[in-house]
Parts: sequence; C-alpha cells; structure tokens
Amino acid sequence: MTRWAPEKSDTVRALATEILHNYGRGRAFVAVDGLDGSGARAFADDLAALVKEEGHAAFRASLTDFLLPRADRAVHGDDAVDESKLRRMLVEPFRLGGSAAWVPRAFDREADREVQATWVTGPKDALLIVDGALAGRENLAGLWNYTVWVEGREAAGRSHEARARSLAVIDNADPEHPRRLFDDAC
Repeated sequence: MTRWAPEKSDTVRALATEILHNYGRGRAFVAVDGLDGSGARAFADDLAALVKEEGHAAFRASLTDFLLPRADRAVHGDDAVDESKLRRMLVEPFRLGGSAAWVPRAFDREADREVQATWVTGPKDALLIVDGALAGRENLAGLWNYTVWVEGREAAGRSHEARARSLAVIDNADPEHPRRLFDDAC
C-alpha cells in the first residue's frame, strides 16, 4: 500500500500544467473519461478551475448534456450520445475560434427533453473540458486533443479500451488524494 499520496490540488495542477504546455495556444478539447462512480465529473470541474487559476480560459461541458432521448437510449445504451448535435452545437463551433459561439448544454437527462440553447463565446486561446462516461469510445475519441481516464475504486485495475487510449490515467480511489498512473502504453 502506498504510504504517501499527493494532495488533489498537486495532482490536478501538474496535469493542468502539462495540458497547457501542449495546448495553451488556440482552442483544444480535453476529455475526462471514466466509468460511472469514478468521479470523472468532479475531476473535470477541478481541472477547469485549476486551468482558470493559471490564467487560461477554460469551459466545461458534459456528454450527459448531449444524450439521446430516453426511448433511443433504451435501444442504443444508457450513455448513447446525440453525436450529430454534439458535433454541430459544441465541437465544430468551439474549434472555429474567434467569435464563433457554441452550446455547452443541449439536453436535460432528468426531464428527458432538449433545453433552450444558450450560446457561449470565449477567447481564441481556450480549453473546453468535457466529461462523460466513455468519452474515449471509438466514435468520439478523435474529437479530443487530450484524454484523461479517471479510475475509481470499483474499476481499479480493470482494463478498458478508453483507458488504453488515454494520455493520462488517474487513480481516483481516494478523491482527496488522486494519483497519476504512468501505464506502459507501448
């Protein structure tokens, strides 16, 4: 058992520094992926806050805000995303940069209905941090510039394709002391 564990702010700050080093200019997407219960959403919130603390623009979105309606999810899976809407309303406009506006939320899962579009703009240098269970799935993996896999206690050590494709793996079994794992991806 590990006797020392880093503070959450140290782990998240180190990751934010790495991402900003590589994607500090222009617009870039960071996906924070993980199975339900992994703490991926909270980790994404913390990452966005630290990026902002470093003086860089950061915005948040969640794949749960781009889900298909419940009836369609019953057929395609509970985490089935309206990929067309995700690309058209969030990904493509954000990538355009400049004064192009994007929609960070298009669907309310609880109410099972679309929400009124709220258009957001940002500076030319900005990160959009998107969380969602299986954000790294094959059909979405090409959308992101950088992918983080957050692993909770229940998934510790379980292999997953999305984890293998991620550039950073975070052991979040203790959310107050997450640890970066350096998996051999060769």
